[in-house]
Amino acid sequence: MSFAEALAGAGAKPAGKRPYFLEPQVERVLAITMAMAQELAVARQRSDTLERLLLEKGVLTPGEIDAFVPDRAASAERQMWNQEFIARILRIVQQENEAVMSPAEVASGDVGEELAREA
Repeated sequence: MSFAEALAGAGAKPAGKRPYFLEPQVERVLAITMAMAQELAVARQRSDTLERLLLEKGVLTPGEIDAFVPDRAASAERQMWNQEFIARILRIVQQENEAVMSPAEVASGDVGEELAREA
């Protein structure tokens, strides 16, 4: 997967304009924070599982993970993952920038309000 493909996939969004329930600035910060929290929780659970399994099977010794120094290939993979991670975390900012470029999209909330006025 190329860097451009990874960023495009990380920034995928549903069709239509984003509805807001709070102030847009508050929702932006909340969305970023919750995305980070979700990523961190999953990473923590996986890391804990791996460490417990590896220690239990005698593959690792305590402290070995902390002493690990990645080689050049591993560093490059980590850097790619970091870029994809940041793209996922800042997805809302990217989507808002795209929305400015495509103002013709209609938010589902706007459609609901319009239908309510017509009824």
